[in-house]
Amino acid sequence: MINYFNFKEFGDKFLITNDLGRYSFVTPSELKSLIKDTSSLSPDRYEELSSKAFIADSPLIDFSPNITDQMRNAKTYLYLATGLHIFVLTNRCNHACVYCQASAGITKDAFMSKETAEKAVDIALTSPNYHLSFEFQGGEPLLNFETLRHIVEYTENLNADKDILFSVVTNLSLISDEMISFFKEHNVSVSTSLDGPEELHDRNRPFSNGSGSYTKTIDGIKRLQDIGLCVGAIQTTTRYSLKYPEEIVDEYMSNGLKSVFIRPLTPLGAAGKIWNKIGYSADEFCEFYGKILDYIIQQNLMGKSISENHAAIFLTKIMHGYGTNYMELRSPCGAGFGQAAYYPDGDVFTCDEGRMLHETGDDSFRLGSVFENTYEEMMLSPTCRACAKASLLETIPGCCDCVYQPYCGVCPVINLALDRDITPNRPNNWRCKIYKGMLDKIFKILKQDDSASLSILNNWTV
Repeated sequence: MINYFNFKEFGDKFLITNDLGRYSFVTPSELKSLIKDTSSLSPDRYEELSSKAFIADSPLIDFSPNITDQMRNAKTYLYLATGLHIFVLTNRCNHACVYCQASAGITKDAFMSKETAEKAVDIALTSPNYHLSFEFQGGEPLLNFETLRHIVEYTENLNADKDILFSVVTNLSLISDEMISFFKEHNVSVSTSLDGPEELHDRNRPFSNGSGSYTKTIDGIKRLQDIGLCVGAIQTTTRYSLKYPEEIVDEYMSNGLKSVFIRPLTPLGAAGKIWNKIGYSADEFCEFYGKILDYIIQQNLMGKSISENHAAIFLTKIMHGYGTNYMELRSPCGAGFGQAAYYPDGDVFTCDEGRMLHETGDDSFRLGSVFENTYEEMMLSPTCRACAKASLLETIPGCCDCVYQPYCGVCPVINLALDRDITPNRPNNWRCKIYKGMLDKIFKILKQDDSASLSILNNWTV
């Protein structure tokens, strides 16, 4: 008996995958044998496909429980309550990034008060999840550092029976010695944005007055590194970035950063308004991404240490059969029961993207308020349920029969913003093509079966 699988022609072979995320490359004749007569497969191939659950070589009564256990491991996040809690400390920012998702439609500055912050923490701590991440965002969250400080101290003073990690997403332009000391003392990790060499970074991420922000960013990274704080960075790709794949990686390595997260644009907010200027086709991005991957692997083969985090998320699923709980690449996605975003006024949204849509005047992803609702009420709300239903890949036409279904994810917020429907209704749309193209690049490397390259990719998942 064969287990359900999807397939795709991949050069001279076919890539096959099943719901567990197992994969194999088979020849056309092997694919035919797998479908029609598994006994005609070679013993080695039969053993491989059986071990990966493409073939059920035991009675169904024995095969099904084993598959159930493996599927449970692959979907562990479904057994956990909300783990990521995003505190939007302010919508104000001193940058004017050309692609900002959060800037469009804002009419007034908002700052989270300490009273609102305490209510948000109280809600977050009622999540049954033992492992929680409290992430501070904006705007620029360091503009409201006092509330950030208060949240950390308030949470620690409650002495809740939780394992809580604190992190801040900041452009680093306002970082001070006082903040650095506080982050060090309370083990607050820091994430920033570095889009590449100085000219590129300043073009993508200028200050509000038009001046460049690169020098401040690099200075902040160095100061954090010097004191031994954990600091990471992400890169957002604009049309300006496409010419500089190698230079972007070199910039990260020269600043002591061990990983780079290559992120495609999202056509929302400011980016959506000037898409013709800074946007690109899916094919253009995927060509750029392929060059990045190839160059990073070359650097590793030369003894340097740097990884690409988007690939690492995919590879953890591909190589090990479980995900890293990255909210955008889950089925269903992490809206609500994976993450929640607390706005400065106490409104709670399904995710960071949901609160960004709110800033354009659309409250479709509002779950409730920290002043009016309990955690349970928000998790059981129609909004939360609708997001889960709309992002279940196994039920979405065009996704359920895609060879990349076990590794992918859809975003109801982006679907609603672009197509006015939370469920994907345009198979092979721009976002879909982006993820397919990225996975094509990764599986191309896996198909080559080069032991040195495979070892490098596997190290990224550890």
